[in-house]
Amino acid sequence: MAAARRSLAGLLGTWGLTRLLLLLFVFKVFVFPGPDVTTDVSVFYQGWYETLRHGAFPQTDVTWQYPPAAALAILSPALLGFLSYAKAFFVLAFLADLVVLLLLLYAGLRPGKTLRGAWVWVVGVPLLGPTVYARYDVMVTAVAVAGLLAGARRPRLMGALLAFGAMLKVWPALLLVGARRRGAWAWAAATALAIAALFALTMPGSLAFLTFQRNRGTEVESLGSLVFHVARHFGWNGQVLLNYGSVEFLGPYVTLVSSAALFLTGIAFGWLLLWRLMATRFLPNTLADAAFVAVLMFTATSRVISPQYMVWLVGTAAVCLCFRGSRMRLPVWLVVAAAFVTVLEFPVWFQHVVTSDTLGITLLVLRNGLLLAAAVFSAVELWRSTVPREPVPPLPAQATRTREASTSS
Repeated sequence: MAAARRSLAGLLGTWGLTRLLLLLFVFKVFVFPGPDVTTDVSVFYQGWYETLRHGAFPQTDVTWQYPPAAALAILSPALLGFLSYAKAFFVLAFLADLVVLLLLLYAGLRPGKTLRGAWVWVVGVPLLGPTVYARYDVMVTAVAVAGLLAGARRPRLMGALLAFGAMLKVWPALLLVGARRRGAWAWAAATALAIAALFALTMPGSLAFLTFQRNRGTEVESLGSLVFHVARHFGWNGQVLLNYGSVEFLGPYVTLVSSAALFLTGIAFGWLLLWRLMATRFLPNTLADAAFVAVLMFTATSRVISPQYMVWLVGTAAVCLCFRGSRMRLPVWLVVAAAFVTVLEFPVWFQHVVTSDTLGITLLVLRNGLLLAAAVFSAVELWRSTVPREPVPPLPAQATRTREASTSS
């Protein structure tokens, strides 16, 4: 008991110290190396806030690429009207981080669970640097973690929470891949439709994000971008520009590489569908493990791998390791290692990434290689733990023909 208390005290102390440091960085008491990561809040988010609070979406702004419920996250600093917009946003991001910790502690202290998941969150988040508190992804992750942890006992609540998360930033829809009960899917569909209808009726331009997302190119941190980082040293004459809200490659063959990334994402979804059809052994940890694999596959093959995407992975990884039976330990720690490399490539040495020099390429190869390895290892472990190795019994008609053939021979 005393050892457990010391472990819990160490976990809470580590969380408190690391989060205080993150707050000191976003409030600019200390200056974090590299470009200022808080400008997204003070420029983009605050600009959208001014439009949204008047009852309309920024439908002429191509940098708005989010589902309609994202408006709630952008408007949320109004709850702390006594603070400036940016400061209120940072405080709310901090509170979302705290909510995730409390959820993981509640889950980890239950019978059959472990605090390893809480440790993954406590350690993994600060490795990403102040970017975590300067994007609304930590808020979405809080909703996603709550939904995943509710899945075992309350599938309807899980479906509703994950649908709400998907209407905030799409990716939580992936977490339903391992859901077996129809109630989860029914409540997810009903919740998503209700939210979409509410925004469509009350705020014009709620679906404009679909067009803007479709037109995105190859972001400089993605797996596909490595083709152009290397090609620039052999005469490729494309450019690196701020495009659709992110730093992307523009020029010859970019459309081809972007299409290849979409094709790989399609292959990943096809594998997930095949797994879902073949899987028959569902354990208490399978829902979380499958969610982690799905998010990993989506992230690794995406045209864009922004630093905040790693918050999704750390959150779903943490839920996996709440379960003693999870076989995702190696992929989880690969993701944690990738989080540390991510903060080095952005923001610390982002200029090296933009110029495609040796350091920049090395960091991207290492980070994206860790994500790819984690995706492959996690997919293999998920398949092994849920798909039986025994051959499928033959159908009655096949069995009869087999016996007849053996008799005649």
